[in-house]
Amino acid sequence: MYRNSIWLGIFLRKYFLTIVCLPLLLLTPAHAWVTPKPLRMAPQWGFFAHQQINRMAVFTLPPEMMPLYKSRIQFLTDNAVNPDKRRYAVVDEAPRHFIDLDVYADTTRETLPRSWSAAAAKFGADTLAMHGIVPWHIQLVKYQLTEAFKERNVRKILRLSADIGHYIADANVPLHTTRNYNGQLTNQTGIHGFWESRLPELFSTNYDWVVGSAEYLEKPQQRAWRAVFDAHAALDSVLLIERNLTAELGESRKWNFEDRNGQTIKVYSAAFSAHYHERLRGQVERQMRASIKMVGDFWYTCWVDAGQPDLKKLARQVDDDTEQTETAAEQQSWLRRLFKAREEN
Repeated sequence: MYRNSIWLGIFLRKYFLTIVCLPLLLLTPAHAWVTPKPLRMAPQWGFFAHQQINRMAVFTLPPEMMPLYKSRIQFLTDNAVNPDKRRYAVVDEAPRHFIDLDVYADTTRETLPRSWSAAAAKFGADTLAMHGIVPWHIQLVKYQLTEAFKERNVRKILRLSADIGHYIADANVPLHTTRNYNGQLTNQTGIHGFWESRLPELFSTNYDWVVGSAEYLEKPQQRAWRAVFDAHAALDSVLLIERNLTAELGESRKWNFEDRNGQTIKVYSAAFSAHYHERLRGQVERQMRASIKMVGDFWYTCWVDAGQPDLKKLARQVDDDTEQTETAAEQQSWLRRLFKAREEN
């Protein structure tokens, strides 16, 4: 477990949603998140995007996997946001969502090892945690999901499938690959939520969600790293286009106010958002599509590596009521741990 001081620094640096929001998130029934609204400018894919990615990934799977995944598609959709809910209560959750590639002078395989053991031996686990571990964590959850398939443990399969979908989606976000994760180093504070939540909220109805069939990954570790490097390659345009557009249109045309859940909040204006989205030339859609395909590929690869167990039999093992009860109990445990941690502080 990472030192408390290290985790607190990560928590304060990467996640600035007020802690008051968490009880509302955890106490809300899972089914209530089917069509959620983004909470202000949260530093992660909006709830909608995470849920849509997991949901559409189901349709990439072969017929042999459909009896379980299609019948539990709502569970996979609803629980796509669990890692974000957990990050306030689970000490080592926060670093699993990002990696600051620009803190490393050299990101070649020799300098930044792709295996966790080699990287931890070279840099130390605490240092890696401070700068994020998402590609390494994807590989860990891949192993855990494969083991769950081997054990024929349907509850674990579903929970880990939802979780790995979340981490894969985060790995495909350009602003999850940099110290300048919210534009705070370039006077562009708020761009994280703008790119991840506001743009999908406004424009995703026109996105093409059909990404083809899931494929077996011969080298899943390399695929996780390719995702973060591809996302990082798009970072310059994310920041530069926003900066240039702000200079052209001015601050007065950049912002607007909207009513959300009884509150008036400051948001990027619809006009500014439309210009930005157009100049990105489909970037958000491409990253969401890449996430969907990658999630399907990892689910399929885990199933194949486990020997392709009969998922039709597993689908009959757990009913929806049991899943909802267990999920609610798990979320209550996060809430209890949060309150305990707050009391100790």
